[in-house]
Amino acid sequence: MRKFLNKSRAWLYILPALFIIILFRFIPILGSFIISFFEWTITGPGKFIGIANYQRLINDPEFWKSLLNTFYLVIFVVPMTIVFSLFFATLLDNIKALKSFFRTVYFIPFVTSLVSLSIIWKIIFNQQTGLANTFLKYIGFKPLKWLAESKGIFILLFEPLGINLPNWAGGPSLALFAIIIVTVWRSIGYNVVIYLAGLQNISKSFYEAAELDGAGKAKQFFNITLPLISPTTYYVLMMTTITTFQVFSQVYLMTGPPIGGPDGSTKVIVYYIFEKGFELQDLSYASAIALVLFAIILCLTMLQKHFEKKHVHY
Repeated sequence: MRKFLNKSRAWLYILPALFIIILFRFIPILGSFIISFFEWTITGPGKFIGIANYQRLINDPEFWKSLLNTFYLVIFVVPMTIVFSLFFATLLDNIKALKSFFRTVYFIPFVTSLVSLSIIWKIIFNQQTGLANTFLKYIGFKPLKWLAESKGIFILLFEPLGINLPNWAGGPSLALFAIIIVTVWRSIGYNVVIYLAGLQNISKSFYEAAELDGAGKAKQFFNITLPLISPTTYYVLMMTTITTFQVFSQVYLMTGPPIGGPDGSTKVIVYYIFEKGFELQDLSYASAIALVLFAIILCLTMLQKHFEKKHVHY
């Protein structure tokens, strides 16, 4: 009887959270799955069309372009966020005074409204009066178009050297790279705090023993710090990957309608879902795209879980 009561009590604790997850996660996913097999608009369901929406995806160049832009975003944002967050967390861990102050300063961008941050960064990247071009002029470089430039950053980098790269090797557009800068800058604060917690959990005895053995700071970092914060790195990697695939607000506010940046070069997959579902009211096609995105994120998460067993040391 007591065992039954303990189990019942445990389920009662879980029930509120489980209810919210089912209501706001599982039911919408199931609903999107069903809608993707119908001609469904804002006015309601139409006829059953089977996998026609998924077949349409295969031949949709705009979908593939938005997917490529999203992968560019992930490929740049995730490693940059991890490296910069760990760098600043390590610096912060080694200072004695004003640690709480600097931790708050780093964290402020993460808790600030993304709408206001996007508008401020849009002003910074303004071609005529923005601080970004003012700084470039000050150090002797030509001003850039930033949010209005559709050329890839590698093309822009190698053009002055007389090297002409094909479009496929150009990388993300300068406009998308501006979005990458904003996304990394905003993500650093949260991840610095996470890394700082991981660093402070490492026993000082490891470093003292390493110093006695004659290991320098670099060897201590690569042989002690990195392995022991691998669980933190795994968490940051997984969460940053998921959130970067879902980037929308800064794209919409900084390069926004009607096509998602110059020549659609900043149109990421979530922006494309928004465009199809809410602007063109093609809910069935938008649901199919959303489910493909869900499958991609799920596969990448499972892949990261596989590598966790080999490279994460608890």
